[in-house]
Amino acid sequence: MIITSDTVVTLDYRLTDDEGEELDSSEGEEPLVYLHGHHDIIPGLEAALEGHRTGERVQVTVSPEEAYGEWDEDLVDVVGKGDFDDPGDLELGAQFEVDTEEGPKIATVIDIEGDEITVDLNHPLAGMTLHFDVSVLGVRAATPEELAHGHVHGAGGHDHG
Repeated sequence: MIITSDTVVTLDYRLTDDEGEELDSSEGEEPLVYLHGHHDIIPGLEAALEGHRTGERVQVTVSPEEAYGEWDEDLVDVVGKGDFDDPGDLELGAQFEVDTEEGPKIATVIDIEGDEITVDLNHPLAGMTLHFDVSVLGVRAATPEELAHGHVHGAGGHDHG
């Protein structure tokens, strides 16, 4: 079976930056399982996997526009320590979820000076060109329930138990 919309894809991957530094990998972890054509992975990778089949290896470079977008200075904000329940626990690189007008986002602490905390709401990979080395481990038709819910169920997917 080939990868097309409404198929469940299982893959192993290695993600690196322009310098070849590994950013993420499924090695030693569970493979990634997603519902193709439902925006479960970044657009550039999803487009590159279209038409491939089990056993194939796909190497693709994805631009920021087709990944997590360009880094946006407007998503950096300075807030007071008083805005946090436990500001003593904050340190550089700490991440936490915040609710925004666009839905939940991950904020990263990028500077702490006195009572001011600078947070970055950009995705940690925003502005980066990403290099994927992917092995397609399996492709199957999605179940009607998976299609109705818009995500994979069972092994590697979501459990409604």
